[in-house]
Amino acid sequence: MSDIIFDHVSKMFPRSGGDFTALEDVSFSVGEREFVAIVGPSGCGKTTLLRIVAGLERPSLGSVRVGGRQVVGPGPDRAMVFQQFALFPWKTVRENIAFGLKCKNVNRQERDRVVGQYLDLLGMAGTEESYPHQLSGGMQQRVAIARSYAIEPEVLLMDEPFGALDAQTRTVMQEELIRISRVSPRTVLFVTHSVEEAVYLADRVVVLSRSPGSVVEIMDVRRVREAEKWEGQASEDVMEVPSFVHLRAQIWKLLRQRTEATPP
Repeated sequence: MSDIIFDHVSKMFPRSGGDFTALEDVSFSVGEREFVAIVGPSGCGKTTLLRIVAGLERPSLGSVRVGGRQVVGPGPDRAMVFQQFALFPWKTVRENIAFGLKCKNVNRQERDRVVGQYLDLLGMAGTEESYPHQLSGGMQQRVAIARSYAIEPEVLLMDEPFGALDAQTRTVMQEELIRISRVSPRTVLFVTHSVEEAVYLADRVVVLSRSPGSVVEIMDVRRVREAEKWEGQASEDVMEVPSFVHLRAQIWKLLRQRTEATPP
């Protein structure tokens, strides 16, 4: 079981002149093997939510449960993929992917099998002895994703994983992520600034308000995708489908309503 439940989560950070409230009374759930994207204005607490699930931050109020267990710190049931690829520059592709497995004391033969599996799955066969600086940005992010999948986490937390890529590579990686998710499904919580990316990838999209972040609305994309048969279509075709355009417009409208009324 790998669902995520946010139960009235608030997060305050101390600063001079009084606490800063990053998140306020956030409640929603992510079903097992569901892909949920979070969008919202800059500074609304999207990354803070991910860090709380990862166990890197503690909520000031409320709680987060993963698979029925309250999150009190990092754990092997959760893996995080960052915008900056966070690879070890002195390790090869093979060594980077195998790192988590080695930490779990997985034997060499099994490590090699798992690494080979994800090299094949992500189209990286032949790069195993390369170092990160020898790879393109897209290939480096493939390595980061493979490293996260290799330890077989129940939950994958992705913080703007394609934000540092050029537009063409970003599109390719979005399509790759969908393909990988079909082969090796996980519960995914995905933070992005791109409304188009959220609607294209996710089963549901959680829209947060400006700081302090709170849930404005949750859009059910999967229902529309299944009804309109987007599945398997290239991203450029999907983004021209009227139902996709309508969902994107709805989310943009919600975001504009939350950013234009800036407090004095």
